[in-house]
Amino acid sequence: MIISLDMSSDVPIYLQLRNQIVTGIGKGELRAGDPLPSVRQMARDAGINTMTVNKTYQILKAEGFIEIDRRKGATVLPAGQQADCIREKLEADLELLSAEACLRGMNKDEFMQICEEMFTSMHPRESEG
Repeated sequence: MIISLDMSSDVPIYLQLRNQIVTGIGKGELRAGDPLPSVRQMARDAGINTMTVNKTYQILKAEGFIEIDRRKGATVLPAGQQADCIREKLEADLELLSAEACLRGMNKDEFMQICEEMFTSMHPRESEG
């Protein structure tokens, strides 16, 4: 998985990194048990501070996407072991996205089509049902 960060974006670097890792897991580019680079290696590869990577990894751990073991490092957790608060987070995120879509003149069918395409592009096991 290739990480691409936009240093001129208004989105904080730690959040860009978090979002790309979550997307990589969702698309199956990172699978359960796969190791993530060490904090130092990720920082070196991405050209960012180790504290930024550490913050990202701690967020991913708190959200239940990865586990961190002092001996093995950070590894991807199996799907379904994400934090219980996922529904509330999704509702809040979708509320904001829905508001932005409406304010920009997008209709419901367009919005739902984009949602369908994005969900379908994720790992096949995740998009079933």
